[in-house]
Amino acid sequence: MKIFITRPIPEKGIQMLAAKGYEVKVNEAANDRPATKAEVIDGVRGADALLSVLTEKITSEIIEAGLPALKVIANYAVGFDNVDVAYAKKSNILVTNAPSDEVNEAVAEHTFALMLALARRIVDTDRLVLHHKYHAWGPSLWLGTSLSGKVLGIVGPGRIGNAVGKHGESFGMKVIFCGPNDDIDTFLPRCDFVSLHVPLLDSTRHLINEDRLKKMKPTSYLVNTARGPIVDEQALARALKEGWIRGAGLDVFENEPDIDPGLLKLENVVLTPHTASATVEARTKMSEVAATNIIEALEGRVPPNLVQ
Repeated sequence: MKIFITRPIPEKGIQMLAAKGYEVKVNEAANDRPATKAEVIDGVRGADALLSVLTEKITSEIIEAGLPALKVIANYAVGFDNVDVAYAKKSNILVTNAPSDEVNEAVAEHTFALMLALARRIVDTDRLVLHHKYHAWGPSLWLGTSLSGKVLGIVGPGRIGNAVGKHGESFGMKVIFCGPNDDIDTFLPRCDFVSLHVPLLDSTRHLINEDRLKKMKPTSYLVNTARGPIVDEQALARALKEGWIRGAGLDVFENEPDIDPGLLKLENVVLTPHTASATVEARTKMSEVAATNIIEALEGRVPPNLVQ
């Protein structure tokens, strides 16, 4: 059996596949950049399994190049919007993702880190010190806001959203949830912090748009560690500049790695480069889960994280 991995991943998963006697080919050229379409097409030809990373769009053209040998696409991510799942299903190819408790907790921790950075102006005051602008303490300088007693609104009550909620409760916040059957337009005005944890679907693209940003409190904060296109970045840049909301923390972007230029000019936004799951524990577990999915599929069993 031949396995093609679009980019280097932690060794644990690679070792698991090699221990099964599989021929594992890792696209080492894409260590510090996304794999090119040509590299993925070349690598998937003749492969029984494709282990894809979320930076690669696994299109119908790539899936077609893997036929007839390709049996499973194991996506190294919790989300799978980068894979043409419908075409894979049509081609009788299994598609899996890589959720785990380690990933859930890593993303929840990062979400809360962004909230704390916004509320307590960590980035602002760090820059102040670094640029030698801290001259004296003052009782009304660089004031932030407390988390205790505030309403944390979680859009998407899944595993990560629930983990964020537990952190919120430990800080004395009132946690409320907005599920797919709830009215988000009446939900948003109730929240002091809004944290997004929904998958990217047609129904969630630009879920947070100009109209909904205007429904939020002018003292509220928005945090997105889910998928970039859930938020209309241009509208968010206007909201932050014009004071519709107080601040935003983003780990994901609409057109990664590009970021709306308007956001880069603002001081009331904290930006991180899609690193919410970037812990040794989480990323290693993701490689293990992806490898397990491949092994189970190639040995004729239903993989544990089948998405179709």
